Amino acid sequence: MGKRLEGKTIIVTGASSGIGKSTAIEFARTSPKSLKLIITARRIDALKQVAEDIKKEVGDGVQVLPVQLDISKADEVRSFIPNLPKEFQDIDVLVNNAGLVKGVDKAGDIKEEDIDTMMLTNVNGLINMTQACLKVFRTRGESGQGDIINIGSIAGRAGYPGGSIYCATKAAIRTFTEAIRMELIATRIRVMEIDPGQVETEFSVVRFGGDKTKADKVYEGVTPLTPDDIAETIVFAAGRPENVVIADMLVYPNHQAAATVMHRRS
Repeated sequence: MGKRLEGKTIIVTGASSGIGKSTAIEFARTSPKSLKLIITARRIDALKQVAEDIKKEVGDGVQVLPVQLDISKADEVRSFIPNLPKEFQDIDVLVNNAGLVKGVDKAGDIKEEDIDTMMLTNVNGLINMTQACLKVFRTRGESGQGDIINIGSIAGRAGYPGGSIYCATKAAIRTFTEAIRMELIATRIRVMEIDPGQVETEFSVVRFGGDKTKADKVYEGVTPLTPDDIAETIVFAAGRPENVVIADMLVYPNHQAAATVMHRRS
C-alpha cells in the first residue's frame, strides 16, 4: 500500500485537528519515502504544528505544505490550486474531510447563522473543492485519473432530533458522491465515501459552542471511535489498487448500531 501511494500529492481538508490531522499523519506513516501532503484548515498555526510533527516522525521524504483555507468561502477555494507552488499542483488525492455541526436546536428554533455555516462548509465547500480538483484530475491520462474521498457520517443515512441541518448536509454529501461516481464512471477517477459513527474529536465541543462539559457528556458510558480509526480507513481506501473502489464504508464503534441506537454502560 505504501508503494502504491509513493510519489502522490494528497490534499486533506480540515487537517488542523481530529480526523483530518490523523489522516495526514497516517498518510505520512504509510508512505514515508516520497509523498506530498497539502493540509488545509482555517487555523494556520495548528497546521504548521501538524507539519512539524510529521517531519519529526518520518523525516524529509514527506513534504508537507500547510495552507490556510476556509472552504466555506468560494473565492478562497477558486484561487486555492492556482496559488499553490507548481510542484504541489498536480494533485492525485482529495480527502474532503472539513465539516462541522453547530448547535442542537430543533426545527423552528434553528439559528439562521448556524444553518448558513453548516451548509456553506459541509455542502458548498465540499462541492467546490471537488470541482477544483476535478479540473486537475481530468488533465491526467486519456480519461482522467485521481481519487476523491468524501467523509460523510451516519447522520447522512438516518436523521436524529436536534441535528436536522447537519443530517441534511451529510445526506447531500451522500447523494452528491453517488451521482458524481456515475458521472465519472468512464474515467479512472475514483469516488469514495467513508461514513463514521460516533467519533470523539473537537466536533462536539464546536456543536456545544465551546462547552467541553456538555461535549464530554456525549461520550459518557461509551468507547467512541478515535480519529486514528477513521484515518486508517481513509488511507486504506486511497491505497487500494486502481481498479478497486471503496465506494461506501460505514464504520461504527461497537456500542453503536444506528444513528440513535447506542448502548451506554451504567
